[in-house]
Amino acid sequence: MSTTEFTLNEVRVSTLAIPGPSGAVPTPSDARAKRRIAALEEELDTLRQEKGTKQRKMTYFVAQGRAIHRMVALYTSLEDLIAENDRRCEDESETSDSAQDRLQRGYTALMQALPWLHNKLMQLDIDDAEDMLKKLKRGADVACGDDTSTLKDLVASWINQDFGPSCLLKLNNKHSCGFAHDACGQLLCPSEWDWNNACVKAGIRDRTLDYIVSENSWPLFLYQDYSVNPDDLEQGLFKSKILVQAFKATFTSPSSAREADGDGDGADILENNRRARRQLNQAKVKTCVASIINMRKVTPCTIAYVVCQVRFTLSSVMSWRTVDGDFDYEIFWNNIVDFFEDVPGPVTRCRVTKLLEWWTRKVFGKNHHEDLTPEVVSKMSVTALADQRMAQENATFDSD
Repeated sequence: MSTTEFTLNEVRVSTLAIPGPSGAVPTPSDARAKRRIAALEEELDTLRQEKGTKQRKMTYFVAQGRAIHRMVALYTSLEDLIAENDRRCEDESETSDSAQDRLQRGYTALMQALPWLHNKLMQLDIDDAEDMLKKLKRGADVACGDDTSTLKDLVASWINQDFGPSCLLKLNNKHSCGFAHDACGQLLCPSEWDWNNACVKAGIRDRTLDYIVSENSWPLFLYQDYSVNPDDLEQGLFKSKILVQAFKATFTSPSSAREADGDGDGADILENNRRARRQLNQAKVKTCVASIINMRKVTPCTIAYVVCQVRFTLSSVMSWRTVDGDFDYEIFWNNIVDFFEDVPGPVTRCRVTKLLEWWTRKVFGKNHHEDLTPEVVSKMSVTALADQRMAQENATFDSD
């Protein structure tokens, strides 16, 4: 039989197939099985791809969320920040109080920390947006816990080294911290009182009415050399060694905290970290937090975050809570940010700006590459020479 005749016979047989009682045309079981297996394999591949996509999204959002508590807000919810921005968009003429202004500044800081988030919120439906915010908050909480764990051991070692207390702080033992420990008590003591005064010390420890420790006082650990000028309470505020050490340990590296006494050694920490990671012949170098969250300057929110971390570490409280006795951490965080952002006038603004510049120099060194904006570069000689050469070319062309 020729190939043509065989093919024709096949066609003739297939056209004679008669449907069964169910209406289905009889099909060999092995053929059905092959098609079913192929369909299941395709479905499995699809599920794997969807799972991988969801996992990547979750990992991305959680990773991005690690910047939120550190750079935006320690206690305020993302929903409150978004709601305040929406309120202002709906009625631009409506007046705002200080709390609402603080929320809006928080939303602005959030957009600076996560530039992609604003457009993403507009694209997603409500359920997907809520799911994304949950993942971001998860990342923020995990990062906060990681920083607390890091500082717990470091702060204890710094105090033992710098204060040499008769009763050394024990690592991983919060029960030995707080006002019960003399060195911790001195650092936690409100700046308006003298910890060395026996009445003050006893009153704070006994939590008497005359010595209420609350968020309305600046603790002594915030001050340079841990001393305060009663006639100028702003002098030396937020310039203490332990605060600089904690900031560096959190945002650059624990080892960089050893260089807290200098005024910026001229080294670009972020650039050095990037170059070290690119050198293939060396051991793997961990990326610093500041590089991961794209932080180039010290901000009021980052200072407030570290202050709260140090205050908690010095205390005897075992786990994070908003209120510790008479001390409210959320209001304390707001007080710190307001010190920098809610100023009475240009004179105070100038002092605050210089303080932030001091902090950035302390943490990131003396380099100012990030300040080379297009406007600044346009006034420099390389740009000026390029403009002159172009002008000469145009003048020659016009004369011809």
